[in-house]
Amino acid sequence: MGSENFQVDLHGIVDLLSNHLYSSPRVYLRELLQNAVDAITARQAAEPQAPGRIDVRTGPDRLSITDTGIGLRPDEVRELLATIGRSSKRDEIGFARTEFLGQFGIGLLSAFMVADEIEVLTQPTAGRTTRWIGAADGRYTISEADAAAETGTTVTLKARRGAEQWFKQATVIELIKLFGALLPLEIRVDGERVTEGKAPWESTGATQRAELVGYAQDKLGFTPFDVIPLNNPAAGLTGVAFVLPFPANPAERATHRVYLKRMLLAEGVEGLLPDWAFFVRAVIDTSELRPTASREALFDDGNLEETREALGAQLRGWLVRLGSTDPQKLDRFLAIHQLGVKALALHDDELLRLVHRWLKFETNHGRMTSAELHERYGEIRYAATIEEFRQLAAVAAAQQLTVVNGGYTYDSELLERLPDVVPGLAVSRFDPTELSTSFDSLAPETELALRPFVRLAQEALDGVGCEVVVRAFDPAGLPAIYLVDRSAQFAAELRSTKSKADALWSEVLGALDTHDDSRPQLVLNHRSPLVRRMAGLADPELARLAVEGLYGHALMLGYHPIGPADSALVNRSFLGLLDQAVPTQEDPR
Repeated sequence: MGSENFQVDLHGIVDLLSNHLYSSPRVYLRELLQNAVDAITARQAAEPQAPGRIDVRTGPDRLSITDTGIGLRPDEVRELLATIGRSSKRDEIGFARTEFLGQFGIGLLSAFMVADEIEVLTQPTAGRTTRWIGAADGRYTISEADAAAETGTTVTLKARRGAEQWFKQATVIELIKLFGALLPLEIRVDGERVTEGKAPWESTGATQRAELVGYAQDKLGFTPFDVIPLNNPAAGLTGVAFVLPFPANPAERATHRVYLKRMLLAEGVEGLLPDWAFFVRAVIDTSELRPTASREALFDDGNLEETREALGAQLRGWLVRLGSTDPQKLDRFLAIHQLGVKALALHDDELLRLVHRWLKFETNHGRMTSAELHERYGEIRYAATIEEFRQLAAVAAAQQLTVVNGGYTYDSELLERLPDVVPGLAVSRFDPTELSTSFDSLAPETELALRPFVRLAQEALDGVGCEVVVRAFDPAGLPAIYLVDRSAQFAAELRSTKSKADALWSEVLGALDTHDDSRPQLVLNHRSPLVRRMAGLADPELARLAVEGLYGHALMLGYHPIGPADSALVNRSFLGLLDQAVPTQEDPR
């Protein structure tokens, strides 16, 4: 049984390129530039003094691009342009070496996305001039042509109907400036040079920073907070990272502008830097990192992973140096990008030490660094949630206790990590019930006199599972505080969930119930004139309503959740007190 060759449907390949491989037809010009640059590179390898020039001519429905490259002999034209996917002859010619940008034959096919016909006129250094004409339906012809005046290749495209906009002079210039701005060649469009071939980070002297800032403003749309040089010889990488002057969303992956051998790969490449480095936007050129098949992203392999780690170390080094050389600038940076630094510090001891010295945490005595807290108090106590901090802040401050708000993103985790890098530092979560140990007890005779009132208050709050305690504490203007320890809070939430669950889940949750008998406390402040007046009320019903009202006030003041039983009790108290306060016609009082 004989073998047969695959039949190639050029229409299908063009559809694959345009609809599935490339993001836009605009890449046709990038592919043509790549072919021209590779041809010039190949010629200059043998003839170092050979010119390096690309000329582009535009017309209403035609575009031509001429290079001073190596040119192709007739047999090479057939191998490279007429046989899709063959690489052996390409390797012999030299177009497979690492210093070349693209794949000569496949790259040329991308032009069929915007053209019905492609003509290649090529003149090698020694040999005949060859004309190759290919059509979008898969037909091609190869013939000898009159000798060209200069070694090189001219590719001419005849526009496909509806694609004429890609051949307009303004569009062509824009695309060449986009893709080929850094190419170290002279590129002209209709006789006018449109590129300078110089990367902004290659400038030297006093103007370098100004040029980099101007580049960020023009290309990226912002004035950078700072500019960080990037360099990784293993990946043939040079470039810069621009620090954003505004907060970035850490949930969105940062994208970067990447050039491959000085040709733009893409403006939105992900994965070049570690995920925590979302506060910078990088612009780099690399010669060793691999592109994907579409040449619009980087292939995520071991080389890219090593590069990512190396660049991350350079960003981390910039932060550390800033802390020792310019603390005020570091403060401004942290005010903008503290979330990114916190995320990094969770996994990096060096940055955690920087956070310890420079990052300020919210406390009930003002904003302070953990280093200041360590120096003043020897230990750090924190509330794990913002609600918990709000409940404790004022009362703890009155007792001269300093509590850190650990409720913001990463703060609790960072505080718990600090003892790993700060010898002698103790960090613990503050339990609300610890406040009661700092309150003053009452004199025995005062406690004895208050027993009837405390008994009445306890009866009023038994229905909501709250214990009533009377203590003396500052500030005197705070009549009561509601305290609940973590075990009691967990038990209450568990029982609440159990009551709402179906039979199966109720049984599962019941197995978790530790039957903790500890109850929340309503601590009445005997230093409060209001509490003392309440204790002296002769009307038991009025005293009961007052206690219930004070309970609801303490819940709301401490940002505690209010359940159905609490809501019913507070509603009853509110209406009862209003009834007492507003006289009726029958009762003129």
